[in-house]
Amino acid sequence: MVRYTIKKVLYMLLSLFVLASATFFLMKAIPGNPFQSEKNIPPAIQERLMERYGFDKPVWEQYLNYMGNLLKLDLGTSMKQQYVTVESVIKNGFGYSLQLGALAILVSIVVGVLLGLIAALNHRKFLDGFTIFIAVLGVSIPNFVVASALQYIFGVQLRWFSVTGLYGPLDYVLPVIALSFLPTAFIARLTRSSMIEVLSADYIKTARSKGLSGRVILVKHALRNAILPVVTYVGPMTANIITGSVIVEQIFGIGGLGKDFVNSITNRDYTLIMGLTLFYAVILMIARLITDIAYGFVDPRIKLTSGKGGS
Repeated sequence: MVRYTIKKVLYMLLSLFVLASATFFLMKAIPGNPFQSEKNIPPAIQERLMERYGFDKPVWEQYLNYMGNLLKLDLGTSMKQQYVTVESVIKNGFGYSLQLGALAILVSIVVGVLLGLIAALNHRKFLDGFTIFIAVLGVSIPNFVVASALQYIFGVQLRWFSVTGLYGPLDYVLPVIALSFLPTAFIARLTRSSMIEVLSADYIKTARSKGLSGRVILVKHALRNAILPVVTYVGPMTANIITGSVIVEQIFGIGGLGKDFVNSITNRDYTLIMGLTLFYAVILMIARLITDIAYGFVDPRIKLTSGKGGS
């Protein structure tokens, strides 16, 4: 387990190095500079700004300085917000994104597994067909469409929820539903198909012949094996929810990292773009590592070693 974890961490560091380098050079490849705007900036002021942020130096020297600062965990200062560091932007905005993401992940897993179980236990019946219908809708409709529809129906028309901001517990309902709609549907499909396959396995028939209760067979034998595809999907699901929150946060006017990320692109704030990109990458890689380790606990037959299995 220790060797496996160390190996994964080393791969994460290598991936971050490649991502940081690629993001840096892509930013440099964009025509113009961050200080160009609709209003013309006097050449003298623009030269001072270029000098302040090191843009007057050769690209290789800028790259070495940037990577050196990364080793010190210094993501730099925003180019559009005076005296505001990238770390402070992440600190102020990540709380909202983390709350929404954690709730959406929890809702997706609980509701998705529950729907999948209901569909599998009612195979080829009405509940099974209804669950499949909901799952197809979930994987077909983008989250920004779901968010807009929820906002219009339950916020504007029915006035049950607020359409913008997070001022109370009820304000989390609509954005969490929008974020969890697709992963819930996907988990329901995974659980249903996996559970149907497991319930027809020989060891389940043997457990029934021994007189074990249906609850014991379902929880101890069937669900534990049927849940493995869901555990595998948790990593990509986390990625989908985190990246999807960028648009959902904009729609609901939530001051999370999604808003900062969109604004940084609009304003061509290079340091903020690169800092948020790396931060998102770290979160996704950590989620993937936790998923791989959890997989081994769910299925003890999988050996998390550096030589085989575990990924």
